[in-house]
Amino acid sequence: MTDTTEKAAVEPAPGPAAPAPAPAPRPARLWRGATPWLFLLAPLTLLIVFTYAPIANMVAYSFTDWDGVSPELRYTGAENYAELFTRPDLFEVFWVSGYYLAASVLQIVAALYFATILSFNVRFRNFFKGVLFFPYLINGVAIGFVFLYFFQDGGTLDSVLGLFGVETDRAWLGTPESANTSLAAVSVWRYLGLNFVLFLGAIQSIPGELYEAAELDGANRWHQFRHIIAPGIKPVLSLTVILSISGSLSVFEIPYIMTGGATGTETFVIQTVKLAFQFNKTGLASAAAIVLLLIVLAVTWVQRRLVPDDKVDLA
Repeated sequence: MTDTTEKAAVEPAPGPAAPAPAPAPRPARLWRGATPWLFLLAPLTLLIVFTYAPIANMVAYSFTDWDGVSPELRYTGAENYAELFTRPDLFEVFWVSGYYLAASVLQIVAALYFATILSFNVRFRNFFKGVLFFPYLINGVAIGFVFLYFFQDGGTLDSVLGLFGVETDRAWLGTPESANTSLAAVSVWRYLGLNFVLFLGAIQSIPGELYEAAELDGANRWHQFRHIIAPGIKPVLSLTVILSISGSLSVFEIPYIMTGGATGTETFVIQTVKLAFQFNKTGLASAAAIVLLLIVLAVTWVQRRLVPDDKVDLA
C-alpha cells in the first residue's frame, strides 16, 4: 500500500462544514453601534455648549455694535473688521508679541537642553526635574504678584544685584523695552517646565537599545542627540512650536496682572478685553477675537505645511 493510500486511510473524511453564526438581532446591532456615541454624548455636549456655541455667538456679535449691556443689537455689517484693519493703533500691539516670540525660542531651546541632559543618568536628576516643572504648577495670578514685587524699585532684583556690588536705580517696568523684556522673562520661567516635560516624555519613549547601539558605534552625546533624539521627538517639537507661537500672540495673564497693559506692554488680548469691558465695545472686541483666532489658525496651518508631521522610524 502506498504512502498516499495510508494517509487516506488514516485521515478521517471531512465532515460537513460548521454552520455560520447567526447574525445578531437588529436591536442588538443598533445598540452596539450607538454605544460609542452614548459615551461621547457628555463631552460633546460640553464642547458644543461651552466652546462652539460661544464662538458662534461671538461671530454674530462681531457684525453688530453691541455694547455688552443693551438687549438690542444693531447689525453693522463688516464695519468692526474695517475699523480693525484701518486703525493702526489696534494692530500695533502685535509688536509686543515679538518679545514673547523671542522668549519662546529661548524657552524651547532651554527646555530641550535640560530634557536631553536629564534623560541620561545624572546625579539629582529627579530633584532638577521638580525644580524645572514646579513654576508651571503655580497659579498665574500668584506669579504676577510675586514678580511685581521682584521687579519694583528697590525690590528683590535690586537687592540681589546689590549683594554682588551692582548698584542700579533702573525702573525695570518703567520703559517699554525693559518692561516687555522683564515680562517675557517671567513667561519663560513659568512655561519652561511644560515644554521640559513634553520633551522629556518624548525622549524617554525612544527605545534604549538605540543608545546602546550608538555607543557601540562610538557615537558621543551630540551624535546621539542629532541622529536619535532630534528625529524621535519631531512630532512633539512641532506641537511645542505651535503652542509657543499661539501663546505668544495671545499673551494676557502676566502683563495684565503686573502692568495692566501700561508702559507699552499692552497685548492684543488685553486690548480686546479693554474694548469689551472698559469701553463697552463688545462688537468690536468680538471682531478682534475672531481676527486673533484666524491668525493663530493661519500660523498653525503654515507651520504644518512647512514642517509636516511625518512618521518617524528610528529602527
